[in-house]
Amino acid sequence: MFRALIHWILSSIALIVAAQFVPGFYVNDVRSAMLAAVVIGALNATLGAIMKVVTFPLAVLTLGLFLIVINASMILLASKMVTGLTVYGWVPAFWAAVVLAVLGMLIRSIMRDE
Repeated sequence: MFRALIHWILSSIALIVAAQFVPGFYVNDVRSAMLAAVVIGALNATLGAIMKVVTFPLAVLTLGLFLIVINASMILLASKMVTGLTVYGWVPAFWAAVVLAVLGMLIRSIMRDE
């Protein structure tokens, strides 16, 4: 439970950091970032997982780069659900997905079981 809480907080911070670097990707406040982290996580666990299974051949052909497009679409969908998260189109969503993927790798390396 404690690990999930830490992961949630780190994911919220990652959203705030991504908003600092990606023009067109905005998070209003910490509360919005925390809510957006939950919504994006839930979307990736449900709809995102289904999309990844369906588009698996395309992901293999693009050496996994198509997964960033799926994550960008989950970010766009989350922006429609969370009022404090604003994304102005596919390009900011794509770059936010790239930044969040890099930060997610760092978070997973920190949260790794030892």
